[in-house]
Amino acid sequence: MRAIVQPGFIDGTVKAPPSKSMTQRAYAAALLQKGRSVIHNAGFSSDEMAALAVIQQLGAKIIGQDAGTIELISDGVSPKGDDVNCGESGLAARLFTPIAALANKPVRITGNGTLLRRPMHGFNEALGALGIKFSEFNGNLPITVHGPLNSIAFKLDASLGSQFLSGLLFAISANTKEVVTIEVADLKSKPYIDMTLDILKISGRPVKHNDYTTFTIDPADFTPKQLIEFNIEGDWSSAANLLVAGAISGNVSIKNLDINTHQADREILNVIMGCGAECKIENNAVSVKASQLDSFDFDATHCPDLFPILSVLAACADGESSIRGVHRLFIKESNRAESISEMLQNFDVPFSIEDDCLFIEGVQQLQGTVIDAYSDHRIVMAATVGALRANGPVDIMQSESADKSYPDFFRDLKSLGAHIEIAEH
Repeated sequence: MRAIVQPGFIDGTVKAPPSKSMTQRAYAAALLQKGRSVIHNAGFSSDEMAALAVIQQLGAKIIGQDAGTIELISDGVSPKGDDVNCGESGLAARLFTPIAALANKPVRITGNGTLLRRPMHGFNEALGALGIKFSEFNGNLPITVHGPLNSIAFKLDASLGSQFLSGLLFAISANTKEVVTIEVADLKSKPYIDMTLDILKISGRPVKHNDYTTFTIDPADFTPKQLIEFNIEGDWSSAANLLVAGAISGNVSIKNLDINTHQADREILNVIMGCGAECKIENNAVSVKASQLDSFDFDATHCPDLFPILSVLAACADGESSIRGVHRLFIKESNRAESISEMLQNFDVPFSIEDDCLFIEGVQQLQGTVIDAYSDHRIVMAATVGALRANGPVDIMQSESADKSYPDFFRDLKSLGAHIEIAEH
C-alpha cells in the first residue's frame, strides 16, 4: 500500500499506544508464570500479536480478553507442536528462542518476511555454552533448539543488542535452582534490559546486576506468585514520531506517557527540548509546539530505533546535526543506514556518514517526493512526519508496514489534521 501525505500543520491530542517492547516481555513472563497473569493495556500491533501467538504455541492459554486486558494461564513451557512462528518480530525471535529451549523436545523457531534475513548474533555461543543442541541454523532463522537448558555461569558478547540477553534472563530465572552469574561484554540498549528487569521483578524473580557487566540470578531472592499483573505503559518509540511532528509542524499533545519510564526512546524528549522546541509536561502528557529549532548532537547507541525520526528532526533544524551510533542500523527491518540515507536524499537534505556518525544539514523545507520504506515501519513513520514539512505531496511505499508497531499511526495523524490518502499500489 501507499500513503500519500500532504504538507501541513497538525493540531490536537492523541493517546500513545501501548509499549510493544513491554507487552512482549510481559507475555514472556506470563508464559513462564505457573499460574495466572493479567496484562492491562496490551497492544495489538503485529509484533505484539506475534508474541501472543508464540506463547500460545509454547503452552500458555488465554482465559479472558476484554478491552485491552488479557488474562492468561500457564504451567510453564509446554509446546503444542514442533514449530513456533515469530512473525516478523526480531524481539520475539531473540526473546523466545532460549525460552523454547526449556522444553524437553526439539522446537523449531521460524518467522516471516524480513525476519528471515535478519542475523541472529550470539545464538551459537550462548546456546552451546548452556548445553542446548541446535540445528538448521546458518546465522538466520529458522533454528531448531533442543533443551534442556543448563542454568550455568557463562559469558555473553552483547555488542549487537540486548534482546537475546533478555531472553536468557527470562529462561534462566525460570529454570535455575542455584545462583547463576552471567558476564556481559559491551552491552548496548541498556534501557531495554532495565525494562526486562522491571518485568522480572514484578513476576517475583528479581535479577541483580553490577553496572550491566554481570547479572546474578539467585532463586533465594524469588517470591512465587499465584497471580501477576502488568500495566503496560504508553510507547515512547511510537510517540517519538508524533512529538517530532509537533516540533516541526504542529501543536501536539500525547497522553499516556510515563516520564519516569525505563524505555530507551524517552530520550526523544531531551533532544526535542534541547533543540528549542516549546514543550510542556503535565500529568503524564507531553505537549510540543513547533518553533525555531537548533541543530543537535546525540548518541543513539542505546536507542537506535530513534534514528529515522531523529534524521527528520535534524533535517528541519538550523545548522548541522550529528547522530552517533550508525553501527546499530544494519540489522533492523531494513538496513537503516541505507534506507535513512535514501530518505534524506529524496527529501533533498544534505547529509554524510563518517565513521559511526550521521551528519545532517538542516533545510527550511523538504522536497515532495516518493520514498521506498523497504517494509520498515520506522521509515514509514519518519517519512510521513517529514512530509508535513515538504513543498509538495510525499508518496510513501509499503505504508502498511507501520502496523508492525503502531497500527493506528495514520488514524492518529489524521485525527490531528494531517491530510493522508491510503491507496493500493
